[in-house]
Amino acid sequence: MTKDAVRQSLSTLSGAAPGTTLITGEHVLWVSACETFISVRLQWPRAGEFDRLAAAAYGAVVAGAAAGGEAVASFIVELVDEGGKVVATRRWGGLTAAESNVTSEAGAAAGAGMRGPSGGAPGSPSAGAAGAGAAGAGPSGGGAGSAGHKPIPGLDRAAGEAGGIVGNARVIAVGAGKGGVGKSTIALNLAVGLARLGKAVGLLDADIYGPSMPTMLGLDGLDAVVRQKMLEPFYTHGVKAMTMGKLVAPEQPLIWRGPMAHGAFKQLLEQTNWGTLDYLIIDLPPGTGDVALTMAQSLQLAGAVVVCTPQKVAQDDAVRATKMFKQLNIEVLGVVENMSYFVGDDGKVYDIFGRGGAQVMAQRLGVPYLGAVPITMSLRANSDNGDPTANFTGKDDAGKRLTSAFEELVRQVEGQVNLAAMRGGGLKPSLKIS
Repeated sequence: MTKDAVRQSLSTLSGAAPGTTLITGEHVLWVSACETFISVRLQWPRAGEFDRLAAAAYGAVVAGAAAGGEAVASFIVELVDEGGKVVATRRWGGLTAAESNVTSEAGAAAGAGMRGPSGGAPGSPSAGAAGAGAAGAGPSGGGAGSAGHKPIPGLDRAAGEAGGIVGNARVIAVGAGKGGVGKSTIALNLAVGLARLGKAVGLLDADIYGPSMPTMLGLDGLDAVVRQKMLEPFYTHGVKAMTMGKLVAPEQPLIWRGPMAHGAFKQLLEQTNWGTLDYLIIDLPPGTGDVALTMAQSLQLAGAVVVCTPQKVAQDDAVRATKMFKQLNIEVLGVVENMSYFVGDDGKVYDIFGRGGAQVMAQRLGVPYLGAVPITMSLRANSDNGDPTANFTGKDDAGKRLTSAFEELVRQVEGQVNLAAMRGGGLKPSLKIS
């Protein structure tokens, strides 16, 4: 089903103002359609009508799909307030079938009160909900959506209502334009470094497709725990961590479409019992795709850190990542040059990739340069052994250089976060995708 087809289906539903539809009334902020996986974001002024609106939207889209000989395996509706904050999420099928709290019958009943200006008729939500049940695409039908990721056992409340993050946590995203530049290494050691300063720190491994934290944090012997429908984070090296890598089989590939990755990120973020945090560090997947957009729309970020290596090819992609954050009105705290140089056990320094490229790029883009992190034998070993704390306790020349680099990175990031707060750089990102 195409985005245009989804929007056409939603145009059968009336808007908040008389004589308008969801489309003409500009209630539809975002439509994502990938084959049978559909996500929409709706802005609606009356919170008491969220359930009815979501069910009606589901029914209308299913009816539109059925008219074209298609099915809907997964449908996600996000409701936002006038400030753009997501205040409710409703889902059917696919990723969160067990979480759906509105049945097809409810969709049919809600549809009766949500007919568009033309009177509904063939494309009415009532018919759509009935069609969903017949096609097996609704919450109880399974169908194509049953092949996707199921919600974590015990988490049967809708993400978006869990509200796992409390207090005034400063949320920092760590991103990169491409994979293989050590983004997860920087995110992890930034989190550990902040924790060593006495901060309460959470670390969300949002690299859905290639989670690294189970290995880098030494979580292999631990299992995820659910209490009162909330995930308990893993507490290790002074950091509260959550990762998709501990919620699936160790070598299971996650072959997911965009809307499924979107839902998984929301579930990890909002249904983890983070407690009160000073900082939440989010390790993003590489690139500028679904998870980054979901994060930008779901959270008030303190800022973003972009990781780059000295080579020109890495800089090209880092520029794209930097401009993505700026386009989303997210403060770019700065650029880190990872793998800036290699320090041998004898203390000799080698500029393997050519040092300083990321610093030049940061100057060209007008963003802060947060420092250079070297490659050392101990950094590789500590990462493989799940012992990031050892990166801050090195005794030889290479270890001392590494410790100094990470401690400087932490100081720089803290300083930039404080400056961003003083500048009032906490504007809520606003992005419309149609």
